[in-house]
Parts: sequence; C-alpha cells; structure tokens
Amino acid sequence: MSETFDRRLTPARSDLAAAHLKGRVDADRYVEGVVMEVKDCVVDMRREPRPDASIDTQVLFGERVTVYDELEGWAWAQLSRDGYVGWIAANTLWSEVSTPTHRVCVPRTFVYPRASIKLPPLMALPLGAEIAILKEHESFYVTRDLGFIWRSHLAPLDAPANDFVAVAETLIGAPYLWGGKSSLGIDCSGLVQVALLAAGVEAPRDSDMQEAQLGSLLDPGAELRRGDLVFWKGHVGVMRDATTLLHANGAHMLVSSEPLELVRERNVKAGAGEVTSMRRLAL
Repeated sequence: MSETFDRRLTPARSDLAAAHLKGRVDADRYVEGVVMEVKDCVVDMRREPRPDASIDTQVLFGERVTVYDELEGWAWAQLSRDGYVGWIAANTLWSEVSTPTHRVCVPRTFVYPRASIKLPPLMALPLGAEIAILKEHESFYVTRDLGFIWRSHLAPLDAPANDFVAVAETLIGAPYLWGGKSSLGIDCSGLVQVALLAAGVEAPRDSDMQEAQLGSLLDPGAELRRGDLVFWKGHVGVMRDATTLLHANGAHMLVSSEPLELVRERNVKAGAGEVTSMRRLAL
C-alpha cells in the first residue's frame, strides 16, 4: 500500500481493492462494488472466508453492504454503517435494496406470517434491525416483504430513543460473544454501538475507535454521570450513574451491571491495566 490504512475499514487486499482506492493502494485489480442488503436476522462477518474463522463483527437485518468480491459462497464486503470490512455468507444478501422506515426497539421481536401471536414465527429480528413498513393492521405492522411485527416493538427511524443507556440496560444478562451485536451474544463495543444507534448516533465498531472518536475527554478526577463511557485497553463500559458500570464482559460472560471500582480492581489484578480514559457524549 502507498498509504497506511486500518485494515478493518479498508476494502483493499494485495490482489483486489475498491476502485475508489486506485492510486492510494497497490493491488492487482480494482473493482466497483455492488450495494446489497442483509436479509438474515444476524450475520457473522469473518476475517477469512471460512465458517471456523473468528467473528470480527456482525451485520443486522436491513443493513447495506458493498460487495467487492465473492468466493465459494462468501462475499467480501464493506458495511455502509460503520465501514467494517470482512467476509459474510453470500446467501444472506439480496440485490434488491429497500428503504427502511422503522427499526426494532426491543432486544428481539418475532415476525409472524399473519396477524396472530399464536402462529409459529417466521424469524426473530434483533434490536437495531431496520425494516420497511407498509401499513398498520390491528396491533401489528405489516412489512414490505417479511410478515407481521408487533407494533410496539418497532420505532420510526426518525424517532430515536431518548436515553441510550436505557437501551443498553435492556440487554443486561445477554451472553458475551466476541464480535457479537445482538441479545444472543454481544461484546463490549457492540453494546455501546447498538445502544447509541438506537439513539440516532452512529458510532464506530471497536473500543479503540470509540475511544478515539466519541465524546470529549474527562479529567481523571471528574465526577462521572449516566451515559459517560469508561475505557480500558480493549474494553469499554457505560455508566448507569456516578458509580455503576454497565458492560459486556468476559469476567461474567454476560452484559452485567456492577460497581466501577470493583471492575477497576478486577482488571488491575487480571493484568488488564488501569482505565485509559473517560469520555462524555454530547447527546
């Protein structure tokens, strides 16, 4: 490469790169990407096109991706929302791109074939999934191409949540999953990103990016308040109040709420080090 880029956010390999990077990176060929839409509930994005490769992040229903390459059922793509690059299963993508109107505002909701909660659901959509709604029918929204969703489980895209911490609190008890972004498994930065998105704030994916880009730096002795972010190397949590931290963590393998001082002491004893920064968002 002729310039230094973050590999997580740069659609460039030695053999292929996005056309807009021509002249900036060296590659055997350059291609224009094709915009597609994720049509599965939650899709893993992996570093390599193998089912046993590590999960770098996840893609939620309704997200748009730009596909630059395909290999044996895998698509090498960049996410439009946070710019992450990796491999996802090609059969989870549709070439028909919709215009979403609503997002899921609860940890998970079912899609039914008709307006009845007694019917077997067709799928379960995660918090943050975006859907195109056609109309209302009794207590349901009718989607463009999925089925029926309970109305109170969706919120218009132009009506963001007032308190992103309250959104994060709905995921207390969700299992920890490296790279995860849903109630079935989520990591520390995924929790922050998904909760902020519900409040209308597009945040970067990983904790180091969030520490570099989100909010303003607080003095080490500053009094914390609800919504402040606390960072360690490779970890982030959000304050519920002046003393309580909410975070997805490997110590409990859950999204848990506990005293910040307890987390600090545990991290130091485990060799994870001290807090690297505390940041306040202007929401």
